[in-house]
Amino acid sequence: MTLLKLDIYAIRNILKESFIPSQTINFFYGENGSGKSAIIEAIFILGRAKSFRSTSIKSVINISEKQLVVCAQTQQPNGILMHLGVQLDSKNICCHVNHQATQKRSDLAYALPLQIIHPKSFELLDAGSQLRREYLDWGVFNDDECFLANWRHFKRALLQRNALLKSKSITHIDVWNKELVYYGTIVNHYRELYLQKLKPVFLDILAHFIEIDEIELKLLSGWDISKDFGTILVENIDYDLRYGFTHNGPHRGDFQLWVNNRLAKDFVSRGQLKLLVISLKLAQMQLLKNTRNIIGCFLIDDFSAELDVVNRAKLLNYLSKMDCQVFITATEQSDFGDLKQIINYKMFHVEHGNIKQV
Repeated sequence: MTLLKLDIYAIRNILKESFIPSQTINFFYGENGSGKSAIIEAIFILGRAKSFRSTSIKSVINISEKQLVVCAQTQQPNGILMHLGVQLDSKNICCHVNHQATQKRSDLAYALPLQIIHPKSFELLDAGSQLRREYLDWGVFNDDECFLANWRHFKRALLQRNALLKSKSITHIDVWNKELVYYGTIVNHYRELYLQKLKPVFLDILAHFIEIDEIELKLLSGWDISKDFGTILVENIDYDLRYGFTHNGPHRGDFQLWVNNRLAKDFVSRGQLKLLVISLKLAQMQLLKNTRNIIGCFLIDDFSAELDVVNRAKLLNYLSKMDCQVFITATEQSDFGDLKQIINYKMFHVEHGNIKQV
């Protein structure tokens, strides 16, 4: 997938801008508050129908407008052109794929698979489990289209079971236990298979940045897998009733990265942890290309904030050979380093919400 043209309306201080990006690497530089991060945010919104910078879309919309719009013309790997669009206000979402309206965010996500690195991305390995579940499920979602339907069935069963627990009425809870076990086991299996596929790709990419021995990716299913999931739901019913929600299942799943038999976050340096996270993100995009011939889009906001000069050069070198479209921001043009080895890139200067190709 390649963005051929991008139109941005009313995202932060970008009121109305259009530009034609390079099909390889795109660099954006400008002072803090110039609007360069808003460009990355706009592309992210187009692929995910949400912001990575704010949980409230209202704060993303330009103060003079009531809604934001992002539109793009894209080219798929088979050469087919596709039009994508998303319109958001504080309450509603409207997505368009080839000028056909859809309320499914998944339609956008399939049409524009993307990964992002920004200053808070490095919390992936040392923050709560939700970030790692989202990372894992994005990968499974793009790896196997059957996953989404099973995940939705599991979520429906979980909501019904939790409603019974809150009401203290568990007459029919066995029905939802069976649904939860059936779909929860399938979801867990998808995650297991995905991590097995991801690990060799991740290790290969990591070797481009650092040398670390004995690395393991371990899935935590969300329950004690030495016991049957259904048995655990029955055994813990009093505990679940007391708190009004289900404590065990894939919704509490996680994965851990171990280095030399220790959790990575407790063992490696801060700089190494950042490179581990970058390699995990790159691995997802590379695996998607390897297995499904789907070329995603890679976003990097604030390039110089988290990486030293040497590792910035390594990352750019890898991205230039990855055959994917990349969008990168920094404060100064010099922050991108030596670009002599990068072919067909474009450089843009951003000032007061205006985008100008250099």
